[in-house]
Amino acid sequence: MQANRDVTFLVRPQRADQLKRNGLQILSPHGNATLQPCIITSPEIHTPYDLIILSVKATALDQAIADMKAAVGPETMIFPALNGIRHIKALSEAFGERAVLGGVCMVSTDIDEQGRIVQLHETQKLIYGELNGEITQRIKSLDETLSNSGFNTELSTNIIQAMWQKWIFIATLGLVTCLLNGTIGEINSVSDGESVVLQSRDECAAIAAASGYPPPQPFLDQIRQYYTTKESRLTSSMFRDMQRGASVEADAILYDLLKHGQSHQLKTPLLQAGCVRLRIYQRSVSRP
Repeated sequence: MQANRDVTFLVRPQRADQLKRNGLQILSPHGNATLQPCIITSPEIHTPYDLIILSVKATALDQAIADMKAAVGPETMIFPALNGIRHIKALSEAFGERAVLGGVCMVSTDIDEQGRIVQLHETQKLIYGELNGEITQRIKSLDETLSNSGFNTELSTNIIQAMWQKWIFIATLGLVTCLLNGTIGEINSVSDGESVVLQSRDECAAIAAASGYPPPQPFLDQIRQYYTTKESRLTSSMFRDMQRGASVEADAILYDLLKHGQSHQLKTPLLQAGCVRLRIYQRSVSRP
């Protein structure tokens, strides 16, 4: 919107009412903003769109697919910015493989009690590409549209690799903070904390490598730099959801990763323990 792109937000009715009252409020290290976006709800979709940027959590994917069906036409591109990998299959089955791009969104945000979007870290980047790696005319057109819009962008010829690397990045963070119940700084400030963080990283990376997407060493070094700082207040979105007593996005981030590892007969005890921890938690919040 601020970059003069034609953007419409598909939201749920309750969120639509809130945005009409207060606008879309953003608190960011790059500067705060209050926008008056064009918003619609699912029954108000009457025409296909050129591009759909899908940014729901994995737990809301099935409902989002149902809600956005009328917005998908023969030439619509779907840019999913979800965590993990398995949403690609669900979207392809619903709308056809040609409609679906690969996508990565690198941003850390939360929604506060007033409904404002709070950006927790200055990083803000979109990575996108055709699933087969081709540089098509449509993906070049998308790149031109998204570039110079106030955030970093990258057109990738190996988007699945990029999606796996983000998966390793967030799975490591989610695993250690949820399993050990602390921030990155708190974990690294106690004996053996750093070694558990690095073992968690290595388990996740081994699954990616066994699946055909080995992470490069500079990327693994970057994880070490981010996740072994004693002063860091960094947490994962799953940990923050647990602190609020909310449902967590464990299926797409941790459970599915564990299944990939098991299919390759890998031993990943920390990841397995983290999945058990979150299953117990999910059972507790789902009880009446």
